[in-house]
This record gives sequence, C-alpha cells and structure tokens, in this order.
Amino acid sequence: MILAASGLTHKEWLTLITLTCSQNANIIVFPEYGLTGFGYTRQSFRPFLENIPDPEKVSWNACQDPQANSSSPILHRLSCLAKTYNMYLVANMGDLKPCNKSTDEHCPTDGRYQYNTNVVFDDEGKLVARYHKQHPFLNEMKVVDRPLAPEYITFQTPFGKFGTFICFDALFHDPAVPLVTEYKVDHIVFPTAWFDVLPLFAAIGFHGSWARGMEVNFLGANTHVPRLLNTGSGIYSPTGAKKYFRSLSSNGSLSVAALPRDPKNMPHNISVVKAEKIQQRDTGTGDSFYSDLFGDLFFFKELSKPEGTLDVCYNGSDICCSLTYKMTEKRGDEMYAVGVFDGLHTREGQYYLRICALIKCLGSSRDSCGQRTYSASTIFESFTLQGELDTPYVYPQVVADGVSLLPGEWDHNIPPVTHLQSKQQLSKGLLTAALFGRVYELDDGSIIESSAAHFHGHFILVSLLTLIAHLVF
Repeated sequence: MILAASGLTHKEWLTLITLTCSQNANIIVFPEYGLTGFGYTRQSFRPFLENIPDPEKVSWNACQDPQANSSSPILHRLSCLAKTYNMYLVANMGDLKPCNKSTDEHCPTDGRYQYNTNVVFDDEGKLVARYHKQHPFLNEMKVVDRPLAPEYITFQTPFGKFGTFICFDALFHDPAVPLVTEYKVDHIVFPTAWFDVLPLFAAIGFHGSWARGMEVNFLGANTHVPRLLNTGSGIYSPTGAKKYFRSLSSNGSLSVAALPRDPKNMPHNISVVKAEKIQQRDTGTGDSFYSDLFGDLFFFKELSKPEGTLDVCYNGSDICCSLTYKMTEKRGDEMYAVGVFDGLHTREGQYYLRICALIKCLGSSRDSCGQRTYSASTIFESFTLQGELDTPYVYPQVVADGVSLLPGEWDHNIPPVTHLQSKQQLSKGLLTAALFGRVYELDDGSIIESSAAHFHGHFILVSLLTLIAHLVF
C-alpha cells in the first residue's frame, strides 16, 4: 500500500529490481520521499512512519522476523526485496521515536520525534545502516525533526565502504565532509528531492561536482516531479558522470553504471600550467558590473569579445578569478559573463560561499546575469577558469544546453581544485562553468525559515527514479 503511493505498484518495483539483477548490479538506491511523496503536515506524515531500530545496537533481519510484517510492513517489504534479489538496497522513509517531555527537554509537544531517514539493507535482508537527515529543508522542518547531533553513518560491503546522507545535507560540512575525510568512505549513496536552481544548483551539475571535489563515487537518486523541477539523477565518479538522467517528461528512469572500487586513484588527464597570481584589481568600470545570482550579489565582467583573458576580484579582496576563453563565434543574441562571489549565502539556508563562475545570462541586459536560463547555443572552442578561493573545498562543474553534462570534454586539477578547463571544443552550448567553493568554518550554523512552494499544497505523488551501481572489483 505504501509502495504504491509513489505511483509504482509492488509489481513495478519487482520489475525494476529484476532488471537490475539481470545486469549484475550490487546496490540499488531509491530517492528521498520516493515511498510517500511530500507536501505533508507533521500529523499527516505520522501514518507513514515506522520505529526503525539502530543497526549498531540491534542485529535485525525484518524479512526473517515473524512479527515484522504486521509491526513494520515497510521495513519488512524492503528487507525481503533485498534478500530475494540478493542486492544491497537503500531507501528513504520516515522514522518514529516516542519521547516524553518530562524526561526529555527536547521532546516535541506531540510526544514523538519524526525523522527523514535512509535505511540500508544488505543482500541477505539485514538492516545495516540507518541515517537521520541533519539538515531538513525549509518547511520540511515543520514535518520532521533535526537530530541533536550529526550522525556519521557508514556501512561496509564486499565492494567498498559507503557513507550516506540526504539532499540539503550536501551543502554543509556535517555529516557529509567527515564521511570522506575522517571515516574514509569511497562511495556515497544520496537519496534526494532536489529541484534545479540554475545556474549553480542544477542537480546533475552540483552532485557531479561533489563527486569530483571530494574524489568519491556518488550515487544520487532524485525524485522525479518535472513541474517542480525535481529532476536530475546520476552515478558519478571523480572524473565525471558515468550515467545521468534529467528530463521534463513524466517518466523517470532506471540508470545502471559500473564504478571503480577505488575512485581516489583515478587519473586526471588535465595538464594545467600554474598561472601567475592574479594582480588586477577591477574597480567596477568598463565591462564590470554587479548582478544577483540566487540571492548573492556577484561581481561580473562581460565577455564582450569572442576571445580573451579576464580577471575579476571581489570588492578589491584577494578572492579572484581568471578566465581565458575562445568562442567559435561571438553571437549577438547571447551574453556571457565571468563572476566572483565571496560571502554568506542566506537565501534558503546560511552557508559561506566563494565562487568563480562563467555563466550565460538570461537576456542581453546585464541585470539578467544570474537568472535562470536553460538553453545556450554559443560554442566555446576552449576555456580555462582559475580561482584563488582560499579554501580546500572547491567543487567544479560544467553544465551545457538543456541542462546536460559534457563528460570527457573538460577536466580539473587534482583536489584541492583551483582550475577547470576544456579538453576540446565543446559539443554543446555552455550554460555554466564554475568553481563552487565552500568555507565551512565561516557558516553561521542556523537555518532560515521561509516559504518554499514545492513543499506547500496537497499530497504529491512522486514517480520513482532509481539508480543502480555495479561496483568494479
């Protein structure tokens, strides 16, 4: 019953998983809210919750538990699917933990914690991981609770060590970064309900950039609600997307790809000559201007010629970017700019950014630079984007016409990333090329409450988008 709420029947679930088995897949990942849809109140979400045990304290196989089918039907069904089809299974669901205000000062007034939760079952149906989302997004905080401390959840498989987190968690330090730097995972499983916000927050662009910047394999399974721009899933390695899907059609997709077991040892083909430190300090005259990009005031320079080198620094600081480029032609109907930002982003949360970005503007006016645009015709014969961002956490991305990726057509230096550049003439028009820097130690730490239309309104049925990874030994 719960499984069918996503728009897929139990039979369709079995068809998907059977298909993955035929391709020798090791692990299947389902999206955030893929079982339930979203748009709930706290009370209306309650019937979808189950009390999920902590696998670090309890060894439990729901498929082999005679009571589980009645007490925990969702967990029972997922466990049996993993066991029957002999693969690791990652799903997102709701966890319920009763509490008492008299003994727990943090207990919600309704006497229960509700968590947005990832569960992982091994190929025998045993529950091996449970993760509670640390950073609920906007109005989601009215429905689910935030753990008092971040959870660093890993699980070991015969094909590598994995970590997991959820959606908005990817913008913050904890738990995402320590999973790689301290817990030494090589693979991330990432259920998400991410909606595209161009030019810098397209799902396939940002998730692929996280894999590159952190040198891990990244399995991002997104819900598919095209009218809300919830679309874009992928299987990424540190050298690019192995398989990705983004479409505004009503149908989702099942993606299968092979991934290296040891992604940190993958070679980069880029050959970057270390550039001189940028000396120019632009005063805001000539081709320079400020424009808003998703709530942040970027300092831009227009690409007014078909080729050249442009340097731009933020407010006379040492945070600088340099672009060397050549277009096949300078089109009169498209405008490009290279920009820099250094500051605290506060639009839908608070996190400190340092960014170098080459973007296509929406129109021919400078105040359109930073607004969303989805198509581009200008072909770049070559480009190199350099950033002096003074942070080790830089995530490189390139997004092309129609919100697509260009695997194999560009690369970056080994992290910490300071350069990205084309390896050949691009095959499509360029929407974005960016060095997305995060300065985690300057984050405010609080999350701003504001309206989010995609979490308002009635119950939304979500078409399920799934991803499979076949890990290469």
